[in-house]
Amino acid sequence: MGVVDTVLVLMVAIAGLALLARKLEMPYPILLVIGGLVFALIPGLPEVRLDPELVFLFFLPPLLYPAALFTSWRDFHANLRPITLLAFGLVLFTTLLVGWLAHWLTGMPLAAGFVLGAIVSPSDAVAATAITERLRVPQRIVTILDGESLVNDATALVALRFAMAAVTTGSFSLLHAGEQFFITSGGGILFGLGIGWLAVQVQSRLDDPPVQTTLSLLTPFAAYLPADRLHLSGVLAVVAAGVFIGWRAPEAINARVRLQVVPFWETLVFLLNGLVFILIGLQLPQVMSRLAGQPRLTLVGDALGICLAVIVARILWVFPATYLPRRLSRRIRLADPSPSWRAVAIVAWTGMRGVVSLAAAMALPLSLPDGRPFPGRDLILFLTFSVILATLVVQGLSLPPLIRWLRVANDRSHEREERHARLQANHAALTRLNELAGTSEPVAVDRLRGEYEDRIRQLEVCTPHPGEPHPPLHTRDYHNLLREALVIERRAIIRLRNERVINDAVLRRIQKDLDFAEGRLLRGTDSI
Repeated sequence: MGVVDTVLVLMVAIAGLALLARKLEMPYPILLVIGGLVFALIPGLPEVRLDPELVFLFFLPPLLYPAALFTSWRDFHANLRPITLLAFGLVLFTTLLVGWLAHWLTGMPLAAGFVLGAIVSPSDAVAATAITERLRVPQRIVTILDGESLVNDATALVALRFAMAAVTTGSFSLLHAGEQFFITSGGGILFGLGIGWLAVQVQSRLDDPPVQTTLSLLTPFAAYLPADRLHLSGVLAVVAAGVFIGWRAPEAINARVRLQVVPFWETLVFLLNGLVFILIGLQLPQVMSRLAGQPRLTLVGDALGICLAVIVARILWVFPATYLPRRLSRRIRLADPSPSWRAVAIVAWTGMRGVVSLAAAMALPLSLPDGRPFPGRDLILFLTFSVILATLVVQGLSLPPLIRWLRVANDRSHEREERHARLQANHAALTRLNELAGTSEPVAVDRLRGEYEDRIRQLEVCTPHPGEPHPPLHTRDYHNLLREALVIERRAIIRLRNERVINDAVLRRIQKDLDFAEGRLLRGTDSI
């Protein structure tokens, strides 16, 4: 099989496994990794190698960018303290703990242990988003998990750089490492903001959806590649550019472009996610072949120890990092009361690893500059794969039952904000229509006024009285009735087309309106 044939077969497998995951009601990254493992064990299939450079240059920027683009800056900024404690503090804590354990457990040099710790320390942005978006948990938990996974790759990759230097030179300077970390991170953020500002200026002056969609695709690469060449954090450059553009896009980009860009990114991210996770599974034979001469029981014991350390490190960090600052600072305690231990437990358990960890392990050099083999390289690769598999499958599959057992429910904060915003927008539009009543055609004004008054009435029906719980904007009954009405509308216009009463152009125009209505319906039922 050639490269094109292999990619096409993998895409068919991704589509099939994703459909199966939906039927089984499980996050699709988990099933894709398991599917990749199964495919890798089928005799006669070609060996598929995951090129680390391909991951860092081709997969990582376009996967990080839309996650940052659709991040709420308000929520991110409001949760900056917990996100920072996880994205920086937890990564360094995990690096140290896993490094010491790997040195004691396997006998690899301490510096090589820190290399392993840095590799497995960051949670995966793709896995976190793919799993949390299906869970009905409070929005703050989703914001913290997504924000952490956006930023922690940068911390881990910088820590890996200094751990590699320690392996190579045999020395390590904490002062130099700290100085370089701030330069790398700060420089990456500033560079990404510059790219974001430039992208907004260009996009705001265009009105060509295909061209602007292409520019949107190129933006993460424009942020990542130059920053990486300048030895700055390409990850933080992409994140900074995405968050900046996401904040400015509602004003800078028109409706025609948004209607095309959003579905484009949704499709691209799904395909890239699928390839990433199925490729992880396909690496198993290559990982195992490098350790063919080592005792299996010893390898299994080492893998279990490191996986347990990664999971326990997160639990040991998250609970003190949540409650200790509030005990020490009255200002923090008053501004942000302590959350429920149940919510903290979910954050502590959600630490899936992914492709960045595997790519970083595979990118380790075979030998040191003096010609000696890189200490423990094959074992580091095996342990990294074990951590990815264990966290994705064990934590990913156990998360939904854990949420049900803890009885953590969606706080519906987005629905309350949406209802309020829609009411405010419709009232503002209705006020403006009344101001224009004397200068515009009465029939047009009356028609629009009726539409807006009807929307306001619909929203007020869902507005609770003081002291009552907030009902959802879209109940199951509302969903079922509206879907049935849309089905009847579609049948009616298709019948008119078949009877030659209307032509296909009219059919498509009406069908497009019905498709938009169904799209709003499906979006609204995500929280039911």
